[in-house]
Amino acid sequence: MPLSNLQTIGKHGVLTLYGFGIKVRVDRGHLFAEWGIGTDRDSVCLPRVNHGLRRLVMIGNDGFITLEALRWLADQDAAFVMLDKRGKVIVVCGPCAPSDSKLRRAQALAPSNGTALRISKELISQKLTGQATLVSDMLYDSASAGTIVRFRAELPSAESIEVTRFIEARAAKAYWQAWSDVQVQWPRKDEKLVPERFKRFGSRISPLTHSPRQATNAPNAILNFLYAILESESRLAATAMGLDPGIGFLHADAPNRDSLACDIMEVVRPRVDAFVLDWLQTEPLRKLDFREERNGNCRLVSALAIRLCETAETWRKFVAPVVEYVAQELWASIRSSVSRLTRQPIATRLTQRHKREVKGSDVPLVKAPKPDSVCCGCGKIVRRGRHYCRRCTVTLTNENFNLGRKEGNRPEHLAKRASTMRAHREQIAAWKPSGSDISRDIYMTQIQPALARISKTRIASALGVSQPYSSDIRAGKKVPHPRFFQILSNLAKRSA
Repeated sequence: MPLSNLQTIGKHGVLTLYGFGIKVRVDRGHLFAEWGIGTDRDSVCLPRVNHGLRRLVMIGNDGFITLEALRWLADQDAAFVMLDKRGKVIVVCGPCAPSDSKLRRAQALAPSNGTALRISKELISQKLTGQATLVSDMLYDSASAGTIVRFRAELPSAESIEVTRFIEARAAKAYWQAWSDVQVQWPRKDEKLVPERFKRFGSRISPLTHSPRQATNAPNAILNFLYAILESESRLAATAMGLDPGIGFLHADAPNRDSLACDIMEVVRPRVDAFVLDWLQTEPLRKLDFREERNGNCRLVSALAIRLCETAETWRKFVAPVVEYVAQELWASIRSSVSRLTRQPIATRLTQRHKREVKGSDVPLVKAPKPDSVCCGCGKIVRRGRHYCRRCTVTLTNENFNLGRKEGNRPEHLAKRASTMRAHREQIAAWKPSGSDISRDIYMTQIQPALARISKTRIASALGVSQPYSSDIRAGKKVPHPRFFQILSNLAKRSA
């Protein structure tokens, strides 16, 4: 690729590579990446300055990245994340961070001196608070929210991490039970094409694995993928603070698992859940964004996975204060007699909170991401705030018009209109003009132009006519009966 063909990354700072034959290398000082499926290939060439890259996410296991490219990313303070097609975190690596052996030793000793229990109870307390708020404010289930709050009240008396896990598990059962009847919207053209289990959230436990892994419907597949992104951000944040992401407290030690990263992400899970729930409640999902494997496992297609990867920056900001809290608690557990230096507060590298406090400013609030707006008819992505694309709007308008015409011609409605017309004819027959009446010329020159400031609803209510007829009166297309001239004159004077 010629170096004149340069591109920059969006505000989210994430470049997602997917497909087969992925290539990432350095070409004359620029990071060159190529990805895609078959002949549908994309490429990008990034300079060392003004590229905006903060995360390079690779989805798949076919291709290569050179050591020189990893060094290029490290020099630019960008992280590399590799996920498999099921959303599992394979590799996470970021810029080298300062490492203090005293902090890591305190992390290893935390289970024996009570620090791990204190941190675990605080993390789960924040998680349950977030879950109770979500269930109450978004699912309107006060009973389940009250159950979660009661479980949270038991945390201070927990005397071991095992008890803390048990409390969290019971609260999780009530929490996901409140989710089970959440309806999933689909565009009208997809409504008959998706399986029935795709039309509600259902159980968080997959029948394939008897665990949340390998989801069998769309919303659970989205949650699993977002949790994988959150896990990678938690690992990067823990490493940046000088912690060992593999030595956890709540999650037991296990091969190939970053237990501390899993502990940290517990606090932010309700934020991810709120994003997904808001998506399900406001926008339809699209069948073309998901595919079902032969065993029933639901997988995300590349386009949706890329959009979800772009939310990584938001989860990084949510994770940052949690990681700093854990590091500060571990730092405070070090004996003060070691040295005077260890008694100083640990640096807040992720939020820069100490520097902000000196300057008198606060850590900025994090805005949750918004899902794409999707046409409820065909599933096409539309401008935010719209519910239908232009073509489906025309179709729906015609359908509603025909339905309204059919409804309006029912016998009871015809009788009502006939009764209204009889009343108007009787009023016209009973009306007698007088010398003080407003003339047609005065109405046309003085009153009718002033009606533009009055809503058609007010005109219809004052005259006792339909809104379409009142709209024509306001626009000058229709001239009302002279008995209405004085009423319209009074309306025009009040609105002047």
